[in-house]
Amino acid sequence: MSTGYDHTAGPLTTESGAPIASNNQSEAAGPGGPLLIQDQVLLEKLAHFNRERIPERVVHARGAGAYGTFTVTADVTAYTRAAFLSEVGKETETFLRFSTVAGSLGSADAVRDPRGWALKFYTEEGNYDLVGNNTPVFFIRDAIKFPDFIHTQKRDPYTGSQEADNVWDFWSHSPESVHQVTWLFGDRGIPASYRHMDGFGSHTYQWVNEAGEQFWVKYHFKTDQGIRNLTQAEADALAGTDPDSHQRDLREAIERGEYPSWTVQVQIMPAAEAATYRFNPFDLTKVWPNADYPRITIGKLELNRNPENVFAEVEQSAFSPAHFVPGIGPSPDKMLQGRLFAYGDAHRYRVGVNADQLPVNRPHATVARNGNRDGLGYDGRHGRSRNYEPNSFGGPAETGRPLWAPVQVAGATGAWETPRHAEDDDFVQAGNLYRLMSADEQDRLIANLAGFLAKVGRDDIVERAVGNFAKADEQYGKRLAAAVAELRGR
Repeated sequence: MSTGYDHTAGPLTTESGAPIASNNQSEAAGPGGPLLIQDQVLLEKLAHFNRERIPERVVHARGAGAYGTFTVTADVTAYTRAAFLSEVGKETETFLRFSTVAGSLGSADAVRDPRGWALKFYTEEGNYDLVGNNTPVFFIRDAIKFPDFIHTQKRDPYTGSQEADNVWDFWSHSPESVHQVTWLFGDRGIPASYRHMDGFGSHTYQWVNEAGEQFWVKYHFKTDQGIRNLTQAEADALAGTDPDSHQRDLREAIERGEYPSWTVQVQIMPAAEAATYRFNPFDLTKVWPNADYPRITIGKLELNRNPENVFAEVEQSAFSPAHFVPGIGPSPDKMLQGRLFAYGDAHRYRVGVNADQLPVNRPHATVARNGNRDGLGYDGRHGRSRNYEPNSFGGPAETGRPLWAPVQVAGATGAWETPRHAEDDDFVQAGNLYRLMSADEQDRLIANLAGFLAKVGRDDIVERAVGNFAKADEQYGKRLAAAVAELRGR
């Protein structure tokens, strides 16, 4: 990232540019006297040091990122009018941040946890943020439960540690989590590196073409490096000896010129088919089987440039699923609907109201034009321009054309459960996933689950959790029950 000035030559200075005479001794009242408040170099350095950190992300705190290029390889103009997808061969600059979910900023990379997949496209129509995970599903389907879920993953108010009782109590009371938990404790629960895992948009999104036709879409990013995972034992050893393993691997691969890439694919559902599809297409705990909606390859994503400053470009990077561009929009997915607010709000608290205008976050292929002014970190970029619309002084004006198409809604307001479709339940897809695994994969899944579940102290929580897995597959539940009983000595 260019800073616009040469910071390596010339005298050492204060923040205001005054040269510093001494950076090794503070001013004192005599050789052995107390320090002086007039020493502005000392005060400035200490004050800045105290403020060098911003609040870490509540989730996805531990991360790494890189810049890259997305290239269109197939014509998708029949489905979307998004300009960055308008022609084969078109390239768009991107920034991708990987992360774990539950751990703090100082935690290790090689842990059993979903991996965040936050991808920013710097398009000519504004930035498009696609914020997903390395799994196609999630633990819950309604955003109102997200704070509760994350509280179970974080440190207990009394013990100060993550508690298995809390984690499994919530999961066992939330049977829709069985599908994601099966993913998480399977082989792909601990990727060997960020380069050797797939990414997913996870949610369902809307695409709309020039004719106004609507489609529902799911994004898939298939690693070109191949899938590689760590066993629990390998991960435990790596996390203890090299907690920065995934960050280092990504950085060093790019430094070597081994640019990681992903084949970008989508599943596309005509909007009219959503109402009668066998699964609720907007339920984040469900996938669309490939047999129903085959994946279509549309592009290539390559990472080819490391950030120059991790704090400025990775820690201060801000992504929001609400950042859409013309031709792409939201769906009625209840988790997505909550995230449309929560992500932007988190960054306004964490980084400040002007977070979107930091170099890593601001549009790179166009300019943001609006009446938003002032606040912490404001740089005066608008000059004398008026901060209201409409105005008679040549200011920006609305286009009158929505970014996405309207969605038909009906019914009374209320705290409704997510609608169930013909084959919807909380267990069918988890059972299908278990039965797709090889015998060795099933063995490792059972061992991983039992190792964590055996730490739970209350029998009722264990029984409820095992019962949910049994509803997904009878053998799955029986094997898990036996493995947990053996570990608990019962």
